[in-house]
Amino acid sequence: MEIRRALPQDFRELLHCLKMRSKYAVLLVFVIGLIIIEKENNFISRVSDKLKQSPQVLAEANGTETSPAPAENGSLASLRELDAAFSQLRSHLHNVTLQLAGEGDPRPRRHVLLMATTRTGSSFVGEFFNQQGSIFYLFEPLWHVERTVSFEPGGANAVGSALVYRDVLKQLLLCDLYILESFILPAPEGHLTPFMFRRGSSRSLCEEPVCTPSAKKAFEKYPCKNRRCGPLNITLAAEGCWRKQHVALKTVRIRQLEFLQPLVEDPRLDVRIIQLVRDPRAVLASRMVAFSGKYETWKKWAAEGEAPLREEEVQRLRGNCESIRLSAELGLRRPGWLRGRYMLVRYEDVARAPLQKAEEMYRFAGLPLTPQVEEWIGKNTQAPRDGNGIYSTRKNSSEQFEKWRFSIPFKLAQVVQDACAPAMRLFGYKLASSPAALANRSFSLLEEAQPSWVT
Repeated sequence: MEIRRALPQDFRELLHCLKMRSKYAVLLVFVIGLIIIEKENNFISRVSDKLKQSPQVLAEANGTETSPAPAENGSLASLRELDAAFSQLRSHLHNVTLQLAGEGDPRPRRHVLLMATTRTGSSFVGEFFNQQGSIFYLFEPLWHVERTVSFEPGGANAVGSALVYRDVLKQLLLCDLYILESFILPAPEGHLTPFMFRRGSSRSLCEEPVCTPSAKKAFEKYPCKNRRCGPLNITLAAEGCWRKQHVALKTVRIRQLEFLQPLVEDPRLDVRIIQLVRDPRAVLASRMVAFSGKYETWKKWAAEGEAPLREEEVQRLRGNCESIRLSAELGLRRPGWLRGRYMLVRYEDVARAPLQKAEEMYRFAGLPLTPQVEEWIGKNTQAPRDGNGIYSTRKNSSEQFEKWRFSIPFKLAQVVQDACAPAMRLFGYKLASSPAALANRSFSLLEEAQPSWVT
């Protein structure tokens, strides 16, 4: 029992020394400490196993007859207590090391997850974080996972896809970009790939030293926008991630907020989740233009009325709205694991006051809004006309967000309103009662945002 009393004092002295070292020395000492503890545990385990042997086995080994043994050996009980003490010390040392590793920098490392669905303005809002020089930003890295792993919608398959997405997100937030090598097609060779989806949408992947000199006749499927770079070196990208102070990811491929709880509770991460939503009538109108081939049935029904609108199409729309609503309701309930880490943002509010909403999002994430971000917002929200391309981020945002009202037939708006009414009420989107109301710009379809949406 003297050993048990002495060890905590020794470790307290060790922890005191650790605080005086750099975080790299802390991690090294932590590893060495764990090795020592593990050896002690192995020794204790071997002794415990020996003491746990039955009297018959011990007698045979010693060549003597057996005799009744007490129910609990006193030495074994002491060793079990000592083993428990070692476990507690190991856990305590691990937690203190995590804290000390972050004490060297007064600015905590933040991890921002922008969670949205397609055609909700997520590419535009994602640029608010992409333009901040201290943030390592990735645009839709889960695109590679979706292409590689096939999951049927609904049921256990939907759960399986959410778990895969969550685990990949966790590794990416930890700057483990090698996780993507299992999903990029064709597979990277020597950690090099010219097929990183929308690489040009991430400034961090297009700046030195991640941007290596381009090679002659080298093919880059998603090239950087403002400079020529060689194939993406994933090792250099991971190192670039570590050099940045913060990490931000944008994804439209995970909607179930509840599956993100283990990610939020991971002590290595400091996650802030921003859920971006948009009027579902506007989303449908945008998707019918951007992904025309997938919405032929909708367009024919709206234009001709001859081809019936299939029930499964309506059910899919309803299911999408419900998954978004359920996630938002969970976040707004403020469960303990999510308190202070969830923010609900409407795209319409961003479009009307982009700088103000950017400031609110940065304040929520605990990040500084830099002049570079402000400049980008000024240049890209006052464009004379919308930029080309379905992923364009140049918009006259104060006028653009309600253009859908003049392009969608009223009967399509009615279908959306019937399918998505609960979500629309939660997010403050008013229903249009007639074609005239839908097309009347003076009639606002947007209620005021609620302060309670920032938790």
